Amino acid sequence: MSVGPHDLVIRGGTVVTAADRFTADIGVTGGVITALAADLPKGAEEIDAGGLMVLPGGIDAHVHLDQPTSDGTKMADDFESGTRSAVAGGNTTVLPFVMQEKGSSLRACVEEYHRKAEGKCYTDVSFHMVVSDPSPQVLGQELPALVRDGYTSFKVFMTYDDLVLNDAELLAVFDVARREKALVMVHAEGNDAIKYMTTRLEQEGKTAPYFHAEAHAQIAEREATHRAISHAQLTDVPVVIVHVSGRDPMEQIQWARKRGMKVFAETCPQYITLTKEDLKGLNMDFEGAKYVCSPPPRDTDSQAAIWEGLRDGTFDIFASDHCPFFFDAPAETGKNNARARTSFKWVPNGIPGVETRLSILFSEGVSQGRISAERFVALTASNPARLYGLYPKKGTIAIGSDADFTLWDADRKVTISQSLLHHGADYTPYEGLQVTGWPVRTILRGQTVMQEGEISCRKPGGAYLKRGVSGMAYP
Repeated sequence: MSVGPHDLVIRGGTVVTAADRFTADIGVTGGVITALAADLPKGAEEIDAGGLMVLPGGIDAHVHLDQPTSDGTKMADDFESGTRSAVAGGNTTVLPFVMQEKGSSLRACVEEYHRKAEGKCYTDVSFHMVVSDPSPQVLGQELPALVRDGYTSFKVFMTYDDLVLNDAELLAVFDVARREKALVMVHAEGNDAIKYMTTRLEQEGKTAPYFHAEAHAQIAEREATHRAISHAQLTDVPVVIVHVSGRDPMEQIQWARKRGMKVFAETCPQYITLTKEDLKGLNMDFEGAKYVCSPPPRDTDSQAAIWEGLRDGTFDIFASDHCPFFFDAPAETGKNNARARTSFKWVPNGIPGVETRLSILFSEGVSQGRISAERFVALTASNPARLYGLYPKKGTIAIGSDADFTLWDADRKVTISQSLLHHGADYTPYEGLQVTGWPVRTILRGQTVMQEGEISCRKPGGAYLKRGVSGMAYP
């Protein structure tokens, strides 16, 4: 057989998109999908996908990499290790955050993150911005110019002393987003409520990591979610409520949508697999710090609520909120540092999860019959691409789209273990969790970057992606 026009032909897999599934060969030329048909001519490279699902490459729209901290702790992943972990888990695109530090130019922070990422990314990447200092210069000049340059989403915080914006600042930032057709992501937890609870718990001698979950009560998340939605309604701007943890904030989102508001929602693996009981560790000891994140995992009713939202469309996307810290090493720069041992309030907030996101949702969702494979694709690839201005270049399998694929073995059983993972952290909060369904090959723009758990490209080949206006928020 003579070689046809395709650089790559993927044969005989079950192609799954957000809308459909079918058996077909996929032809790739120049890193782009150029054919979907039966019995394509032989390609220069051939991959037999018989017995496997062929999914769009995963898009993790919420990751933290090489991010500065205010307390001397060190993030465990830079762009090289974080994106290596991402492709090992079946992802082809990640969206990390550019963290604006107080007093800093937002433009300068964006340029610094490009330097951090240059030449180190195994996935394609695009940046969200974090606005922590909405000065007149930032609001009047830098933020509008950056949105027009393709940085079309940014995040604001309603908690953390070094990041929190007051209501007036939130409204001012929302107003810029409306004018520039940008998408606002909101970390919705009430700062004053958390500080009140923290003080009360410390006065009672309740300082173990478990009490992080008590201080960051779901009430504070519900109140902040409602307040963020109210600000969005007042300024007429779409918002994304990120890392939603349970029923109370979900109900606020559902309330807004019934009134026609454009409020989008994200949830994460920790809210379907962990509960606040995990923060107790072995016996209310410091092992519980491994599970400290914000918002924290809740209870089994909250898990049930999250599944309701994943099924009924309350949640648009499923992201990892990968925020990796070392636990034991290097000493004093990870979670297990001297100050953190004095009180839960000093434990670095965040857990690793970019590599395990897809397998956890597939196993707990598709393999257990809670959601369909098509819904899985929508939550993990298609909707993130649509929400953040990357669709249809990313997030689907269609002629003209980038040739980003995850070849998925729906029947493979794997027990998650730190020894299997590629991230920089020295632990996984999902140690010992058995999953059914596992990525066996990751393909980025027609090039295999991971095969059977091994990174197969000689050097990182990811590109930076300039994004358009959100196709879901501003159709």
